[in-house]
Amino acid sequence: MSSVKYITENFGKYDVFSIESYMNIGGFSALKKAITMDKEDIASLLTEAKIKGRGGAAYPMGRKWSQARAVERPHHCVICNADEGETCTFKDRELIKNDPFNLIEAIIIAGWAVNAEDGYIYMRSEYSRFRPRLLNAIKQAEENGFLGENILGTGWNYKIHLYSGAGAYVCGEGTALIRSMEGKAGRPRMKPPFMKQSGLFARPTCMNNVESLSIVPHLLRDSAKTYMKYGVGESLGTKLVSVGGNVKKPGVYEIPFGTTIREIIYDLAGGIQGDRKIRLIQFGGASGKIADDSILDVPYTYEDFKEHDLVIGSGSILVIDERTSVIDFLRYTQDFFLHESCGQCTPCREGNRHIKMFLDKIKAQNHTQEDLETMQTFAKVMPMSSLCGLGETAQNALKSAMKIFPDTFKIKN
Repeated sequence: MSSVKYITENFGKYDVFSIESYMNIGGFSALKKAITMDKEDIASLLTEAKIKGRGGAAYPMGRKWSQARAVERPHHCVICNADEGETCTFKDRELIKNDPFNLIEAIIIAGWAVNAEDGYIYMRSEYSRFRPRLLNAIKQAEENGFLGENILGTGWNYKIHLYSGAGAYVCGEGTALIRSMEGKAGRPRMKPPFMKQSGLFARPTCMNNVESLSIVPHLLRDSAKTYMKYGVGESLGTKLVSVGGNVKKPGVYEIPFGTTIREIIYDLAGGIQGDRKIRLIQFGGASGKIADDSILDVPYTYEDFKEHDLVIGSGSILVIDERTSVIDFLRYTQDFFLHESCGQCTPCREGNRHIKMFLDKIKAQNHTQEDLETMQTFAKVMPMSSLCGLGETAQNALKSAMKIFPDTFKIKN
């Protein structure tokens, strides 16, 4: 099989530093259409296409836009979350690199749809080389009347601002990201209030990630509703997946929902290096669950993944071959969370630290049954009591490994 071109249809078709080049392939026609539409109809189109947020939470995007616009407070704003920090996740980077004007057009459409006055991009520090690309796109959009004062004669004023993070994984969480933008320590806060009511600078805020936003201009131009012809069931359309690890051709691929995991790994990513056996596959980044090769024929859909206790999450697929043991993989993942926990809440701070100690003991084969039981208790308590998604999902890999690979945790006699 081959990958499809819908979200990525503009890749390689225009000069990413020239707005004229982008406009020559239909750029900003989606915005021109959007300003003629009822704003609720824009949200309804996203709902009809069954688009769920592509950053990990999978919240229905049309519902989010409707809820954001319904907040009766002034000074709404839009945030594009480009803090792509999940391990093995690099699809948003490709969209920023290869189609920056489409992303800017999408952020403008989002601002129009939710009655915003400002748009913000929060981009991870490791993508700093793309700052000039986005700043250029913003500047040229302003010069051509798509940003700034009285956009396209509508009387609507809107600007886009670019912020850079400082490399904190936890700032991918919405409230931590907002605190970082406000100049505070990037730590999550309690909800409510939800960001749609009081987000950035206490303004009503609508936040989406890069891939979620990038779909919107394509969908508005899609009079034939081609997008909805892809996919199956409740999982319509296409999805960008980042495939990495021990595959022959790691990269970003656009697939129709319903493609099997086997097709993604073997047909698109070329199979396993050295034709070795698969030890495990992790879906959705470090916070995702793992599986063995028995799930290769499972279709890549929200429904099928839920049935098999997996999560699509950020869209990453990390393939680990037989050279790496399960316990070494879990220790590596645990090192990541131990390093990235902000330390604000006790369950996450202490839970991650102690589970790292237990995994080291299992590696050394000097653990006890009490160690296993305590580790399981910590892994159960953390999702119920942590302040944000980091602590809630940090032990997903461990919990799924204990079910799938029980021999890894056996006590040596």
